[in-house]
Amino acid sequence: MPEIYFDVRWPDGQQERCYSPSLVIQDHLDAGGRYPVGDFVQRCESALGEASERVKAKYGFYCSSAMDQLARIRTRAEDFDPSESEVLVEGFKPGAR
Repeated sequence: MPEIYFDVRWPDGQQERCYSPSLVIQDHLDAGGRYPVGDFVQRCESALGEASERVKAKYGFYCSSAMDQLARIRTRAEDFDPSESEVLVEGFKPGAR
C-alpha cells in the first residue's frame, strides 16, 4: 500500500509533516489548498479513517500510525479558532518503500 506524507503550515506559521498510509488523503486535500482549521480536521478524519480501513481490508488490522497522526492533528488544531484560522497544505511527498 503506497504511503504518502503531506506538509502543512499551521496558522501560527509552524510547518508539520503528516503521514497517511494511503494516497486517499489526496482525495480529501489539495496541494496549495487552504482550509479553515475545523474543515481541515474533518477532512483528515475522513481521509485517515478511510486509509486505516484500507489497511484493515488488506492486512487485517487498522493502521495505528494513521490514528496517531489524526490524534496529533486534533491536538494541534485545539490551539486555533476552528472557523477563522486556516491551514495550508503545502504539498505531498511519496513515502519511502
